[in-house]
Amino acid sequence: MLGRTRLICALCLVLLTTSGRAAGETSIVLDKPVLPPNWALLERALLEAHEPACKKYFAKYFDERGYLLCVERWGGDDGPDDAIETVNWWPILHALGASDSVLHMYKKVWEGHLRQYTEAKTTDVPFARDGMYYKEFPVMMDWVHNGEGITVFSAQSLSDPYDLLFEQRVRRFAGFYMNEDPQAANYDPKHKIIRSMFNGSRGPLLRKATGLDWAGDPIEVKGRFKLAHGEESYEQMVAHFKDYNDIVGDHPQNMGATNLALNAYMLTGEKKYSDWLFEYVDAWAERTRENGGIIPTNVGLDGTIGGGADGKWYGGVYGWGFTVEVPQVPGEFDNRNIHSRGLSGFGNAYLLSGDDRYLDVWRQMIIKVNQNSKLVNGQTMYPKMYGDDGWYGYQAQPYHHGAFEIWYWSQKPEDRTRVQTTEWLSYIEGNNPDYPETALRAEISTLQQKARAMDRDPTTPDTRLADDPIPFNPARVRALIELMLGGYFPWVGGKPLHCRVRYFDPVNQRPGIPKDVAALVETMDANSITLQLVNLHQSEARTVVVQTGGYAEHQCIGVRLPARDVLVGESHFTVRLAPGCGGRMRVRMKRYVNQPTMLFPWDR
Repeated sequence: MLGRTRLICALCLVLLTTSGRAAGETSIVLDKPVLPPNWALLERALLEAHEPACKKYFAKYFDERGYLLCVERWGGDDGPDDAIETVNWWPILHALGASDSVLHMYKKVWEGHLRQYTEAKTTDVPFARDGMYYKEFPVMMDWVHNGEGITVFSAQSLSDPYDLLFEQRVRRFAGFYMNEDPQAANYDPKHKIIRSMFNGSRGPLLRKATGLDWAGDPIEVKGRFKLAHGEESYEQMVAHFKDYNDIVGDHPQNMGATNLALNAYMLTGEKKYSDWLFEYVDAWAERTRENGGIIPTNVGLDGTIGGGADGKWYGGVYGWGFTVEVPQVPGEFDNRNIHSRGLSGFGNAYLLSGDDRYLDVWRQMIIKVNQNSKLVNGQTMYPKMYGDDGWYGYQAQPYHHGAFEIWYWSQKPEDRTRVQTTEWLSYIEGNNPDYPETALRAEISTLQQKARAMDRDPTTPDTRLADDPIPFNPARVRALIELMLGGYFPWVGGKPLHCRVRYFDPVNQRPGIPKDVAALVETMDANSITLQLVNLHQSEARTVVVQTGGYAEHQCIGVRLPARDVLVGESHFTVRLAPGCGGRMRVRMKRYVNQPTMLFPWDR
């Protein structure tokens, strides 16, 4: 599928520039002059402000090799995953339409990062003494951190999926969880489990973890570093993780590994990747049903629920009953951590299949947890934890982790009732007309604040930990994803981008909205969106390809314009915008009916 050559792309370019569209592709012309809307001016200003901001950030925190200027460490506090998180969202920023310089910078950082943390070695932590990365992947760590470390890599699928090194890594990384690498026997196909919460390119850790495994090598703290979790000494760092021991066996957060198989399938189209993804997610769905509708947080090496945690389905690190002491914070801390990575497994299966049964597993769990509510002083309280004595950790808000994503994917009214209203949801439901300008102004303001804060950053390379630059990362994409794409911010974990539309520049053969063009998704329902496109250039036309879905997973049925309806029947269509012109259209679609792909529209 990737055999399309640049010669073919060049021929496509000739077709596009001579006729305004590729052969057989639906083309729409908008030639009604419009005054530039404020939202459009702000959107373009935000996109274009990123190039100088990212260049300034890159110059301060990276060297000419792309190495992060910091003290390199292994661990759950400030490990390799934090180092690459310093450029989170840069690939998405480029895929939205930011300058190609953003692409070049984040790729240099990614390549430098892989070399830097392959060279970086531990002295005390046993499994990273030959390098924190092996075969360009973490040697073994939990999927909270593995997921954070592949966020930038996975998002490259939106920006530059044709890079040969990207294809090689996509295949290799997925292979670590499909037993294609004899040094990484992470997966047990008989019991359909990933064998440990600590896993990676050197396979699973099949013993209890220690505070050292999590905290990393001894380090001077007081007076030199300011740790993000507030520890004031190395002893506190180790003590923070003293109870993080029971990691043998499977855990829902390991479903973060399905993001690797999804990447491989969307890039290559090879069925073995989707087969493995469905097999693993189906096994978790079955375990959840066996456990009364609540996903268990430990599955033993023998495949039994709770088999690695004294028979407790709620046991293990990051389990339903994982309440621990934190040295620097008084009292106990509830640290159940199953949701984002576990949910992503079911979401990935849904992206590939459009089958609501994958959503229903999580939907029913939300309902079942909230059925254990109780009255406390006349107020209904809802649990979030489960231990030896039953449900605990009661709070006023219903349990709702994953409720937003379930609604976004399903678009069912009953799922909407479990979602808290945000400013963006209010806007697309017709109740917050000022949101686009307000949100875009806020993002520009935040970008400015980050630039000023970066100037005041007192750290030096020898007093800087890997996560110290993260607060100054200038990439601001949340409002752009909501407003331009009708999508939601994917946070971290290497998860795919779920959105209603994406844009491509056919003239320059790149992803992202063309220069001078602005886009706004105004309303959204289960079968359509209202989309406004504007060309701000007053003397030159612009052409944009509109794709339905982040990966062409939606099928565009047709486009309704003020004076006519245009039938499409594909996953994309072309719009030619005359100088200074724009318009509003209703894009009708069937969602999650196509197999998702990373290929750009002109290569499909």
